Amino acid sequence: MSRTAATPPAPADGLAELLAGCVSDPARVSTELPRRIAAAHDASPYLFTPRAVVRAASAAEVGALMAGARAAGLPLTLRSGGTSLAGQAGGDGILVDVRSHWRTAEILDEGRRIRLQPGLTVRQANARLARYGRRLGPDPASESACTIGGLVANNSSGMNCGTQDNAYRTMESLQFVLPSGTVVDTAAPDADQALRAREPELHAGLLRLRERVRTSAASRATIERLFSMKNTMGYGLNSFLDHSEPADILAHLMIGSEGTLGFVGEAVFRTVPLLPHTATGLLVLPGLADATDALPALLAAGARTAELLDAASLRVAQQSPDPVDELRGLRVERHAALLVEFAEDSAELLEETVATAQPVLDRLPAVTGTALVRDPRVRARLWHLRKGLYTAVAGARRPGTTALLEDIAVPMERLTGTCEGLIGLFDRHGYQDAVIFGHARDGNLHFMLTQDFDSTQETERYARFTDAMVDLVLDAGGTLKAEHGTGRAMAPFVRRQYGGELHDIMRELKRLCDPHGVLSPGVLLEDDPAAHLRSLKSVPKVDPAVDACVECGYCEPVCPSADVTTTPRQRIALQREIALATAAGDDERRRALEADYTYAAVDSCAADSLCVTACPVTIDTGAVMKRLRAERHGATAQRAGNAAARHWGTAVKGVRAALDTAHVLPAPALRAATGAVRRLGAGELVPAWSDDIPRGGPPRPAPRRPATARAVFFAACIGSVFAPETAAAETGGAAAAFLRLCERAGVPVTVPSGLAGLCCGTPWQSKGYTAGHRTMAARTLGALWEASDHGRLPVVCDASSCTHGLEQLLDAVPEPDRTRFASLRFTDSVVFTAEHLLPALPEPRRLASLALHPTCSTVHLGIDGSLRAVAAAVSDTVTVPENWGCCAFAGDRGLLHPEITAAATAAQAAEITAGTYDAYASCNRTCEMGMTRATGRPYRHVLELLDEATA
Repeated sequence: MSRTAATPPAPADGLAELLAGCVSDPARVSTELPRRIAAAHDASPYLFTPRAVVRAASAAEVGALMAGARAAGLPLTLRSGGTSLAGQAGGDGILVDVRSHWRTAEILDEGRRIRLQPGLTVRQANARLARYGRRLGPDPASESACTIGGLVANNSSGMNCGTQDNAYRTMESLQFVLPSGTVVDTAAPDADQALRAREPELHAGLLRLRERVRTSAASRATIERLFSMKNTMGYGLNSFLDHSEPADILAHLMIGSEGTLGFVGEAVFRTVPLLPHTATGLLVLPGLADATDALPALLAAGARTAELLDAASLRVAQQSPDPVDELRGLRVERHAALLVEFAEDSAELLEETVATAQPVLDRLPAVTGTALVRDPRVRARLWHLRKGLYTAVAGARRPGTTALLEDIAVPMERLTGTCEGLIGLFDRHGYQDAVIFGHARDGNLHFMLTQDFDSTQETERYARFTDAMVDLVLDAGGTLKAEHGTGRAMAPFVRRQYGGELHDIMRELKRLCDPHGVLSPGVLLEDDPAAHLRSLKSVPKVDPAVDACVECGYCEPVCPSADVTTTPRQRIALQREIALATAAGDDERRRALEADYTYAAVDSCAADSLCVTACPVTIDTGAVMKRLRAERHGATAQRAGNAAARHWGTAVKGVRAALDTAHVLPAPALRAATGAVRRLGAGELVPAWSDDIPRGGPPRPAPRRPATARAVFFAACIGSVFAPETAAAETGGAAAAFLRLCERAGVPVTVPSGLAGLCCGTPWQSKGYTAGHRTMAARTLGALWEASDHGRLPVVCDASSCTHGLEQLLDAVPEPDRTRFASLRFTDSVVFTAEHLLPALPEPRRLASLALHPTCSTVHLGIDGSLRAVAAAVSDTVTVPENWGCCAFAGDRGLLHPEITAAATAAQAAEITAGTYDAYASCNRTCEMGMTRATGRPYRHVLELLDEATA
């Protein structure tokens, strides 16, 4: 089945209308060029621009869209996380998003089972299971971003699960939609009878294929050999041997089918126990043979994980600014290493296991010892070494090249020879920066290389390497894909790995399930031997700050604008597409993308920079968007921003007075007036009036300078701009609460003079007013330098985003001042309270329950623990929503673009409003406003609650 034959040109007119008729909300259908281009990019080296993007919200809608695609003569591709590496998540027809509206989970049997929809990430699923001491069996390294949909579609495994705990083995039941629209739920006791009644040809065909496989000794032998290893190449034909009823066979064939047989809308998995007690060691050995020879004994001794790193990997790891002790001073030649881990559910069992393994460890020819560590911080550094290889190689690659991460598996006895063969291929084909690492316990190797696809010569080099790699792996009796799925990258080689008979069975299976070839043609099965060399991405240089992006999508689950405009990956991809359109002289395309980019990328970005916490190559897309805001400001705008910084005290007074006045004016008139001003071009400065905008807040605290001060208190101006929640209006908000707590605990603090005119600088930094940011940085740091006795006293701030902003002020001052002010120490008030006030305060009167909202700044500052500690001091139960995320209020961003906050908070708001709590808390005024708006519940600063509880 060729892609050309399966994808005739779509009618230019009427597609949007056709698809709109398939869903309940036509707004979830987009045929606009920028949306299609943004959605086209995934983690693979391939690029297909869809004709339409649709966010489906139900199984019925997916079935209707499949029918619509068939009527339009277009292929349909299902997309969830877009983290797949082999091209299976992209297509040039209709791209159906099955992530945005598919994020529910249901815990069953006290966590021994879990029902999941495809849009939830593996990490999110495991977070729900953690309280029960359970987790999913598959443990892919991309668990923070890969979704359940991809886990099912690719038959994910990982470092620990082997072949016994992968998606195929731990799946209990599926609910899936066939291209005909038929919905099959294998949890139903009559699932097989229902399948036979609704899909008689498919049911009968599965029985025929089952017998065809079972009666062929050669087919059975090939399947048993390949599936004794990790194997995601082609369809899971082991289903025909492992199961008898067609419904069960089909459900297991769906696992690993990469969206080519149907859509899995729900899966029930059996879970596995969490093993919280672990011991980890990096065993550096003289060579690859020493490492692979050690594996059988280590695994027999109880090692649950054994990760292999070749010499090139060790050299990369040594280049880390802070390499682990085992690699310091080591002259890496032909060395290899095993990162091994032992894990049990109790400390006593762990000690017994390690004691049993010790003789095996002692016999190893390890060049840097065989010590096992239990300290979580040291263990984290060892795992960072392994997981950081991708970061190191991808981040250091030449701009304009693509980072390719491939995986294979071979029988254990062929592992050493295969590693050596790959290293030889790297040398022969000029991939000097390639590294090998992988799950050695499973004979599963990953190798990473960088490739330029912008010239015929480079593409041909990659083709020669791929052909040689295929020869090497298949000659070793291995599989060309162990974990990452066949996709488009290996589809032309499926016949060669399985042989003609089994390949024909796969073809027949595809025809039975998808007779019109609607679902992802060219994925998993492909007759064109060169298909894997076409539709490859160009990666132009656009900005040194983002050029390292590998479009992996790890940033997307933490991005608050993901469900309403664009994600960090898409913001970068659109920059690249604008550059390509410019280079090609396609002015119409460039203008369309640039016009959309202003709002969809720059203005709608919350700039919370949570993306950098998830990015494997540490790209801060939020910072880039702030810079782009700065670049569009002319000299007049910069002067206005600078003037506001110079007269900040007066400006805050004016805003407070304006808010107080607004609350006595008729709301309809205010809404009309602010709407008119925004339409005149002030949409990034003036919010649309909403009745939940607070009145002006109290003045900032008056100066005080006790002789025995233990800190300087920098009360954030945001607490003065906006009044606290009504319940706390008379008590003065977070600043007044903190000062009362200090007095109650006997901890004197200084309040600097001139505080009314000082600020952390975040408003200017966020909006791109660089001159004003520099002015405010110089003023604030200078005042705090004096107030803190030249850095002797810590500076405490009562708003987490402002504490974070203070930490960033040094970047805005000239180098001499940066050196002078470097000794300033900034501490958030919840940290200072947890460490210095709580031990000296009276026993708080406790609430029964508290809903807590950490902020993006508490994540950046690393103070979530302190926030929870303060919350736990006032409440017996503290609940952070499982769907927690940045609220996207981002200073005034939630006022200027309320749709961003509404989308960002929807899931956690639903979770909060489904329960009842005695109080609701956070640690930043605007975040409190955002959550109050989202939930209708009164969020207050946690210190206000502590103040009341200890009064």
